[in-house]
Amino acid sequence: MDIKMSIGASIQRQRLLRGLSQEVLGDMLGISRQSVSKWELGQTMPDIDKMVQLSRLWGISTDELLLNKPQTLLEPSDHILNWGLYLVVKNFPLSIHFYEQLLSRKATILGINRFAQFRFNGNCILSIMNEAHLERHSSGISGANDYKFVLNLSTTDLSKEYKRIQDLNIGPFTEISCRNPHYYFFNLIDPDYNLIEICGEYYEDGILP
Repeated sequence: MDIKMSIGASIQRQRLLRGLSQEVLGDMLGISRQSVSKWELGQTMPDIDKMVQLSRLWGISTDELLLNKPQTLLEPSDHILNWGLYLVVKNFPLSIHFYEQLLSRKATILGINRFAQFRFNGNCILSIMNEAHLERHSSGISGANDYKFVLNLSTTDLSKEYKRIQDLNIGPFTEISCRNPHYYFFNLIDPDYNLIEICGEYYEDGILP
């Protein structure tokens, strides 16, 4: 395997470990989904700035990324979800400043003036979302509260996770939807009507759309 293919395989592995789509990773890096796809296929290589950005984003060394070394993170499975918390705020700049001070780290801004994420060891711990740039939050499930707080989970195979939730029958849930290009999700409501958004790679008949 040549160096381009090796690095591409490493990027794909790290991305899938965290339940990220190529589109979402592209947004994090300020590049297109097609650019991420070309990296993973070994057609092009990320420049050194992007390699450093990836290593910081995922909390691994550039050597680990270049050499595709095994990580201490658990491999993806049908029953393991990466996790994140969304907090919807009215004063976006002040909130970013507050959490940067509280968490002693800079936010990774994803989407201009829409939302920002704070990551620890490569995992999303907190997302701050700007209420002014969001449509009214609605779960699409009758009886659910208008909310300011969302539990966000991601998986590498949304179809399998959807079937698992169906089989568990633990609460009401929506159909799988597409909010933005390549961002697929469904909502689940807990017993107190708190919203859980589950997103990830979506397969229909085994083929990624």
